[in-house]
Amino acid sequence: MLQQQLTSLLAQTELVLSDHQQQQLVQYVELLDKWNKAYNLTSVRDPQEMMVKHIMDSLVVAPHLSGKQYIDVGTGPGLPGIVLAIALPDTQFVLLDSLGKRVRFLMQVKHALGLDNVTPVQSRVEEYQPSVKLDGVLSRAFASLQDMVDWCEHLIDQSGLFLALKGQFPAQELEQLPAGVTLQQDIHLTVPELDAERHLIILSKD
Repeated sequence: MLQQQLTSLLAQTELVLSDHQQQQLVQYVELLDKWNKAYNLTSVRDPQEMMVKHIMDSLVVAPHLSGKQYIDVGTGPGLPGIVLAIALPDTQFVLLDSLGKRVRFLMQVKHALGLDNVTPVQSRVEEYQPSVKLDGVLSRAFASLQDMVDWCEHLIDQSGLFLALKGQFPAQELEQLPAGVTLQQDIHLTVPELDAERHLIILSKD
């Protein structure tokens, strides 16, 4: 059922995933559904709804990632980090969350799906020091752009990017960006069967 739904959703995009990657995504939704009952990881309860609102919503970002090391800040149950790690097996993702139960879930997913390119970390973002140079900071429904820049600036060097998944175009937030940070790109994302606006906001340091 979920597999057929995923195949149908992918057919509405230009994304190409192997059978194995599709199976991993289905397995992830099944784990999320199972753990959600006890851990309350997401307000989306229906697995088919998760496939659109979580999986596809995260997957559409994959073509826009060109670096090799990313951190997903405030990842929650692994969104978009787990999904992107499945889609981009040669890219490394640190999944950062301050809540232990979420990080335990992420460890379980990493183990169950055999994701070698995922490192779940329990920490507050301002206290975390990455061991390698990161190409970008990802966030989905995490904070305002200003807070994202303030809290995450130490995670990337001069060439690193801030990538924020947003609903409507955040015009007001962009006006309040701190000095030294510029809007590099606004990418309008189309998520199949999701009747809502989606933007990927990419910020760079001057």
